Amino acid sequence: MTRAVCPGSYDPPTNGHLDIIERAAALFDEVVVAVMINKSKRGLFTVEERMDLLAETIAHVPNVRVDSWHGLLVDYCAQNDVQAIVKGLRAVSDFDYELQMAQMNQGLTGVETMFMPTKPLNSFLSSSLVKEVATYGGEVSHLLPPNVHKRLVQRLAENARSADS
Repeated sequence: MTRAVCPGSYDPPTNGHLDIIERAAALFDEVVVAVMINKSKRGLFTVEERMDLLAETIAHVPNVRVDSWHGLLVDYCAQNDVQAIVKGLRAVSDFDYELQMAQMNQGLTGVETMFMPTKPLNSFLSSSLVKEVATYGGEVSHLLPPNVHKRLVQRLAENARSADS
């Protein structure tokens, strides 16, 4: 069985993430969407919430499952018999950073990284940008799966109420 991992923070998952996950699922027997935990970052959604959003979003893809990990991605790969890391690339700036990471990961454990270019429609998408636009009332529903958009609107409203209290 060939197994790949699509790592990321997914805060929140976007249509760009979904596209890369679905395309990876067509190439591998199993794809694990790994929500990476960075204790130094405070996300809009908890790790558990992101995992739930992803599970709902990719439920239609039978060979994809969601997991989380805190630590080196290569350790996750070794412990879970993962042969490849799949990363989406939006621009040359992504490639510069991801190439160094891929070379480090390959040097540490031999795990390979595959780069997938995003579709032009998603080339500007980032979770950070979507959150920023949504925070100021911008329309982002076309950039997110419907379940994610609904939850994002709810979370931003909750945060606004908390800030007003």
